[in-house]
This record gives sequence, structure tokens and C-alpha cells, in this order.
Amino acid sequence: MIIDGHNDLVLRTLKGDEIHHVHLDAAAEADFCGGFFALFVPSPQPEKPESDHYALPLPEPVPREEAARVAAEMYEVFRSLPIELATSPDDFRPGRVAAILHLEGAEPLAPDLSDLDDWYGRGLRSVGLVWSRANDFAEGVPFRFPSSPDTGPGLTAAGKDLVRRCNELGILVDLSHLNEAGFWDVARLSSAPLVATHSNAHALCASTRNLTDAQLDAIGESGGIVGINFAVSFLREDGLNEADTPLSEIIRHAEYVAGRIGVDHVAFGSDFDGALVSSELDGIRGLPGLVDEFRSAGWDEETVAKLTHRNWLRVLGETWRG
Repeated sequence: MIIDGHNDLVLRTLKGDEIHHVHLDAAAEADFCGGFFALFVPSPQPEKPESDHYALPLPEPVPREEAARVAAEMYEVFRSLPIELATSPDDFRPGRVAAILHLEGAEPLAPDLSDLDDWYGRGLRSVGLVWSRANDFAEGVPFRFPSSPDTGPGLTAAGKDLVRRCNELGILVDLSHLNEAGFWDVARLSSAPLVATHSNAHALCASTRNLTDAQLDAIGESGGIVGINFAVSFLREDGLNEADTPLSEIIRHAEYVAGRIGVDHVAFGSDFDGALVSSELDGIRGLPGLVDEFRSAGWDEETVAKLTHRNWLRVLGETWRG
């Protein structure tokens, strides 16, 4: 059974774009049982240059009313997919796809959180405070290489209230895309395991989107988890956005995280249909082959099971309410 930390299938479906990775008709054969399905409100942004050094400006914040409108459209698309809404770890079972409703960026939420309970009632169980651009709750990291993720101020007062309320409701707070000051604010506030659904090790690839050793340590100490992102520009030491990248780069980051904070704190966080991944990986169809690569690298069956699904199930069980 394979559970994944992030995909952008909903956005691609809404826009009518070609699906590159999350082919649901191949899920059963690939042992893909679902994971986090993002509702992401897009904004225009420049293409990443094919360079080993880059610093892209972030788009302007999306007005809350516009974000709420788009998120409502995306929710309807999400519910139309042939998937089961996941609100309990028990919803993940072989032979079907269960989807965690995830807001990638909290822009659709009212700053006073007056609509959060309604979203919870609709099935929301994961919130990423930001998708890089600033909003009413926090600031994210711009896309820079090489650069530290320490790029701006921490959470706003509304952001701190959002973390506390998510803890009360049992909504997972996702730290991916959040800047370092915001990360440490969440670490101080949250009573739940710290989670970065789709991020990698900054020590191996010095992108703003990756986690420093100190951040990894905090995640491990909290009982949390890092979903390894398959985006090649967050894997490669040179930061290049090239599909001709071996699968061993994914293993390299997983082994680094596991070696630093333990095998109980690493999982998959592919970023399928939202990023360029290795040409050796044919979306979810390629996941069994990737798992075999981990076995060839010396991961035993118990450790592979933790990587592919047990770690996610544990963290969801410790975070969600009944």
C-alpha cells in the first residue's frame, strides 16, 4: 500500500490540462491508495529558468474573496473524482483511492476563521498555511537557489490562531512552503506532530523549499514526518530542473532524513502533477519500481512499509480527531 503526501490532480482537472502523473485508472495495479489531494489557488508566475542559480519573485497575494471562489470550484472537482474522502486512517485500504482534502495555502479561509468549521464539515483535514506567496496568515519562501529558507517574518496573529484552532479540530498543519520563521512559530505553538508533506533536505539541495537540519530535528522530536518531494529541482545538488535525474536522488534524500531523525519520520510526498519529476518515474505507475529501488538500496520490508504507508497512518492517527 502506498500513501503519498501531495499531488495537484484537482487543479489540472479543473483547468482541463493533461494529467501527467496521477492516473487513477492505474491506481490499483500500482498499489496507490491515495494521500493528500491539494486545493491550490494558482496565480501567474514565471517559468523557472534552466539555470543552477535562480531567484524568482513571488506573485502578489490573492484576494480572499477570489481565493474562496476558486477553492469552492476546486472542491466540486475534488468531490467529482472517483476517490473516497479520507477523514480517518482506516479509510486507507488496498484496492481503492482515499483522498485527504488539503488546502495548499490558507487564502480561502477568513482571517477570523469564521468558515473553518464549515470547511472541516466538508472534510478538510489538512491545511498548508501558505503556498510560498504571502497571505493573511503567514509568509512562504520564494523560489531561490542557493538560499536559506530564512526569508521573512513569522506567522501573523491570524496565523497563530489558525494553528491553535487546527490543533483543536484535528486538522493537520502542513509546513511545506512556509519560511523558517513561520516554521519555528508553528513548532512553538502546535501540540501535534510537525509535518512537511512535500519537502526535502536543505543539506543536499540548497533550495529555499527544503528543510535545514535544525528543522528536520524538530520534526523528528515532535514525532512528525517529512514527505520526500520528487521535484527534481528540490532533489539535485545543482538545483537544475532537468527530467534526466536518476531515482537515486529520491533515495538519497530519504536516506538522509531517515539517518538524521529516524525511519519513522520519512515518507513519500511526490508533488505529482505539480512539478517536473524524473523521466524514470511514470507517475503513480512508476511507484512500485521506485519502491523496488529502495529495496535494492538495502531497505528491508519493515522499513519500506513505514516509508510507503505506515508512517503516514501513524501521524494521521496522532493528529486527527475521531
